[in-house]
Amino acid sequence: MAKKKVISNEPETPFHTFTVDQTAEHYSTNTLEGLTSQEAADRLKIYGVNELQGNGGVKWYKVLWRQIANTLVVILIIATILSFATQDFAEGGVILFIVIMNAGIGFWQEYNAEQTMEALRNMSSPTAKVIRDETRATIPNNQAVPGDIMIFEDGDVIGADCRLFEIFNLETDEALLTGESLPVQKNLDQIEHADQSLGDRLNMVFASTTVVKGRAKGIVTATGMKTQIGKIATTLMEVDTNEATPLQKQLNKMAYFIFMAAIILVIIVFGVHNFKYSNEVAIYAISVAIAMIPEGLVAVVTLTMAFGVRRMAEVKAIVRRLSSLESLGAVTNICSDKTGTLTQSKMVAVRMWLPSDGFYRITGTGFVPEGDVFRQGEIDGHQFLLQEEQIPTGCGSDHYLRALEAASLCNMAELRRTAHPDTNGEWSAIGDPTEIALQVLAYKAGLAKPDLIDQGFKLIAEFPFDSSVKRMSVLYQGPGTEEGPGDYFIFLKGATERVIGCCTYWRDGDIERSLIGERGAEGSVSGEKGTERGSFEEMMTEKMDILAEKGLRVLTLAYRRFEPPPGIDLVHGLDRATIEVDMVFLGLVGIYDPPRAESRPAVLKCYDAGIRVHMLTGDHPSTAAAIAKEVAIIPEDCEVKDNPLIMTAGQFDAMSDEEVDSLVELPRVVARCSPNTKVKMIAALHRRNLFASMTGDGVNDSPSLKAANVGIAMGQSGSDVAKQAADIVLTDDNFATIVQAVAEGRRIFANIQKFVQHLMSCNVAEIVVLIVGLAFKDDDHNAVFPMSAVEILFLNLITSSPPAMGLGVEPASETNMHEPPRSAKQGLFSFEVIMDTLVYGIVMGGLSFANFLITLFVFHKGRMGHDCNREYSDSCYGVFRARTTTYASLTFLILAHAINSRAIRESTWTPKSLATLKYNKMLWISIVVGVILVFPVIYIPGLNHNVFKHSGISYEWGLVIAALVIFIAFAETYKFVKRRTMKPLAVASNADAELERMRTYMSQTDSMDVSKQ
Repeated sequence: MAKKKVISNEPETPFHTFTVDQTAEHYSTNTLEGLTSQEAADRLKIYGVNELQGNGGVKWYKVLWRQIANTLVVILIIATILSFATQDFAEGGVILFIVIMNAGIGFWQEYNAEQTMEALRNMSSPTAKVIRDETRATIPNNQAVPGDIMIFEDGDVIGADCRLFEIFNLETDEALLTGESLPVQKNLDQIEHADQSLGDRLNMVFASTTVVKGRAKGIVTATGMKTQIGKIATTLMEVDTNEATPLQKQLNKMAYFIFMAAIILVIIVFGVHNFKYSNEVAIYAISVAIAMIPEGLVAVVTLTMAFGVRRMAEVKAIVRRLSSLESLGAVTNICSDKTGTLTQSKMVAVRMWLPSDGFYRITGTGFVPEGDVFRQGEIDGHQFLLQEEQIPTGCGSDHYLRALEAASLCNMAELRRTAHPDTNGEWSAIGDPTEIALQVLAYKAGLAKPDLIDQGFKLIAEFPFDSSVKRMSVLYQGPGTEEGPGDYFIFLKGATERVIGCCTYWRDGDIERSLIGERGAEGSVSGEKGTERGSFEEMMTEKMDILAEKGLRVLTLAYRRFEPPPGIDLVHGLDRATIEVDMVFLGLVGIYDPPRAESRPAVLKCYDAGIRVHMLTGDHPSTAAAIAKEVAIIPEDCEVKDNPLIMTAGQFDAMSDEEVDSLVELPRVVARCSPNTKVKMIAALHRRNLFASMTGDGVNDSPSLKAANVGIAMGQSGSDVAKQAADIVLTDDNFATIVQAVAEGRRIFANIQKFVQHLMSCNVAEIVVLIVGLAFKDDDHNAVFPMSAVEILFLNLITSSPPAMGLGVEPASETNMHEPPRSAKQGLFSFEVIMDTLVYGIVMGGLSFANFLITLFVFHKGRMGHDCNREYSDSCYGVFRARTTTYASLTFLILAHAINSRAIRESTWTPKSLATLKYNKMLWISIVVGVILVFPVIYIPGLNHNVFKHSGISYEWGLVIAALVIFIAFAETYKFVKRRTMKPLAVASNADAELERMRTYMSQTDSMDVSKQ
């Protein structure tokens, strides 16, 4: 048969509506022989490599452009051009160096972060098993092409979209794609409807999903960006992700203000000189403009962010963009998943209830089958009794042993112990997490599946878990004896509501009680009065509620003896409907996914910081509420029913935006959550002008990660698409890491506030000196420069910028996580920051200019000289010494103000506060170096006269010291007044107050209204 031509760029074909033969014909492949190597190579050229392109990989020029496309950088570039235009090459060269250094640092940091994410993306599903040239081969996954015959086994990550043609007990985890938390049982049935949802395309498997159980073969139908995950990635690439963060917006506004102020100051300079142009006037005008621009600000912000990113990497968080960490500091609400983020994602059976024995407690954690089983009997109300009876391994009542046999044998999970030369090895597990938990329980009880198989139990037939019936059953033949073969048993497990419908009896000790009568354990019917189904189910429901309220997922076990009909094929001749009837109810097992130990302290820390936490999970409302209580998302004493803080996705999604907005409080727990529910929650928070963070791991979480102000993906369990959509990736999937990131974001923002106020105060001081200096004219009626252009640049770049960088790495204050999110404090430029900038700037400028006047008019009789702005002469002796005094005064005041800026209100000049300076090496070293550099600049011949336009001083140092003492005294007095008159920075609320506020809200909410909602 002639080969069909392979066509690229085809529209999506509904292969789930195709038969296997139609699919094979479409791609000209053979299910037995596969493709030849040559055919595969030809198709690779047509279809391209099988990998997600993300945003086309890391584009260096886009990363570089983000560093340059910044308002403040543009202003610096303009200042550079003006400096070169007036032949002030030293000034222009220094500013250009700052621009290049900032772009280089930002580019290096962001490019490395993107490269790290690219590496993480390339790690997923690196190989695939296919049939090539009629033999089974393992190839790089990116070399798979449409038409390949791909083979899947337990634990494999599926490398491409495939139409299945051969399966054995196949279940896949499609939670990353569909949000469905339970594994999906696959089949080969052809589907009629082309528009069938992904979750219902049971004859297909999809790229990046995983095989939970079984094995299969399939024909590759789509690769790379044509897969279902690739289509979502394509959609995400079209979303604009360049919206500025609050800090970026505020810095841009500041840059515009600085630019306008610089223009006004230039106009003032020319106005004072009657708008007559000369090089001296132009240089002075540019000097004033340069004094207004904090040249080091962009570099300091970038370096501070880079240090923050490195600190976050140490606590297992990858920050993809520098601005993301700052954004976390503004978060008012955190929307978190439950499994794996707040919990350990390690299912463990912790409780069991048998009608005849009551409750059992099981100890131990994780996959390690080490622990004990204790019988607790019945309970007092909802409280478990403390009197317990330990059950020895392999012992117990017949009812107990039969229930454990059901848990062990109706189970496909495997526990394995790896060999190790020095230890007994480590335990690992393969299979569904729920089945693993049951198998671990069986091991603890001494009824491990391998042991039962060794004793003679033989698997005859299996009816795997089916999401439509939510149960699984197996047929075993028990151990034989000398008298004959063993009896046959059917074991059943699954969701309680689906298992109980198959049961007509329930085990009560040695008696199997019917809903209409009773029979003995071996099947003989007694005449005693039976228990009606209604009363039994009422009793069982009560026990289920007790387990669910403890945060447990409840499974039901059942069994029955089976008498095979004569002549029937037990392997192939039985159907599910025949097997799963007349079952005997054995009991309930409660499986627990324990919260992380650090989750509750982290949530309480959020409350202290004025941040509210929401749990959005796919679990049952009772289970979700129980975990939420344990981690303090809701109060421990609240009821689940008709609680305004607890909703299902069905309730929340059914509400209109107006109804949601009318809620006094958004729900803290949303159960049975879907991806659309998460997006709706983010939209509701945004309409309340709140700053939201969202966590997610699946492809279906990507829209909510994009919609959130800060999207946080899980690095361990997260999909590639989720990581691409997120701003931050957690490598440990831990909620506590989010809180650490928030704390780090707040520290960074507080430090940015400190050094912005420090830098801008210095600029205000320089402006005060330069503008007031316009009033003094030399013998040629030109303005005398109180400071030269090089002095201004030296102060801005060498004196003030290094201490500002030191302020950028200042440790967090004690109140860092006890202050409200900054949206409640007017952002970066709060009233207090603006006030401090002006007050400190005016005081520093006033003291420095006062020293200029005293030096010039008191010590040197006011001689202005001739052309003192350009070169030194004897007539300029007084001006040059006055200029030096001004420069030295401002230098020491700037360095002192760096220490003063460590705290916005608290004293920084006490011995205790000064002692903590040793923890910030960058700050104190920059101050020491700044002090040392003053002296060579002033006293080195040639450098002082020709470059800085000043000369050495002697007794003028007394004025410098006096100005320093006056400034420190003023700063301490000013802070004292602020502490007495202004509202405290720390919030009064704490975790206890937040939980009490929730209780009050619940008590005041009409339960009828909640139920209607």
